Amino acid sequence: MDKSMLGDLDSLPEADKQRMATMIDQLQVRDSLRMYNSLVERCFTDCVDTFKHKSLTKQEETCIRRCAEKFLKHSMRVGLRFAELNQGAATQD
Repeated sequence: MDKSMLGDLDSLPEADKQRMATMIDQLQVRDSLRMYNSLVERCFTDCVDTFKHKSLTKQEETCIRRCAEKFLKHSMRVGLRFAELNQGAATQD
């Protein structure tokens, strides 16, 4: 976890700081799992058409690879933009 996230919590007792750090870590794991599940569901729904074979066809594999790349690039871009906005808001304080 990023220690700067706890910067405003200096007045809290150490036990409360630790609980907050644990809670933030759990939220980050939950958000990562949500993103992964969303990626899998979206790409599977968009790319897998039939269940005639045990494995994916070349077309399905290509579709899933492109879908995952787009999803991850989009997520990274949104994260970077969010960080820029947060940093801009922090410097205005």
